[in-house]
Amino acid sequence: MTDSHRAPPAGQAPGKKEAVEAMFDDIAPRYDLLNRLLSLGIDQSWRDEAIRQLEDVRPNRILDVATGTGDLAIKALELQPEKVVGVDISEAMLARGREKLDRMGLSDRVTLQRGDAEKLPFSDAQFDAVLVAFGVRNFENLRLGLEEIHRVLRAGGSLVVLEFSHPTAFPVKQAYGLYAHFVLPAIGRWLSKNRSAYAYLPASVDAFPSSEAFREELRAAGFVDVGSKPLTFGVASLYTGKKPL
Repeated sequence: MTDSHRAPPAGQAPGKKEAVEAMFDDIAPRYDLLNRLLSLGIDQSWRDEAIRQLEDVRPNRILDVATGTGDLAIKALELQPEKVVGVDISEAMLARGREKLDRMGLSDRVTLQRGDAEKLPFSDAQFDAVLVAFGVRNFENLRLGLEEIHRVLRAGGSLVVLEFSHPTAFPVKQAYGLYAHFVLPAIGRWLSKNRSAYAYLPASVDAFPSSEAFREELRAAGFVDVGSKPLTFGVASLYTGKKPL
């Protein structure tokens, strides 16, 4: 993707997945660096919290949807599962993830493969838990993606979703708004050399359903025991749900 390309649609729209794929293919070389820098390293603690939601479950087979370069899939190994699979629509992101796994000596423990979240390449009831970190905003069809996740989970299986959200308390709301809409895009544009990718991020957060509305989406897709938890003053939120027995 070059600077002449437009950013993906912020909300759900036809053709979004192809635009998202092109965008992430383009920014893959600097993606991990920008994650650490733009979140001030807090994104790692958010992933820690996501994994903690599964400590009592101890899943044997874990799927990480929209895995990117595999950070959360790697973190999931702390649960000592038999198998971790990460899927992503961007082959360039997966290639970076595989390089990371090779360096860490983890290629035999985590499998990364290309896959569309709205048409997952797995049969029904294959996984004990599914994770998604900062990926559901990028689904072209949110309901379809959630229903696919529900399909590949076994009965009683757990879903954990980590996603950006909006702080509501003063002055965090105002400070975060300035950072997300002005500082973050400027730094992202400078380091990634992509004019649109880091403007898309806050726009897609703005277009994403509220915490309450997203919980309703999870219920509509078939999940029960749906809950949510704000992280870091509401900059991100953690959502959980289960597939009924």
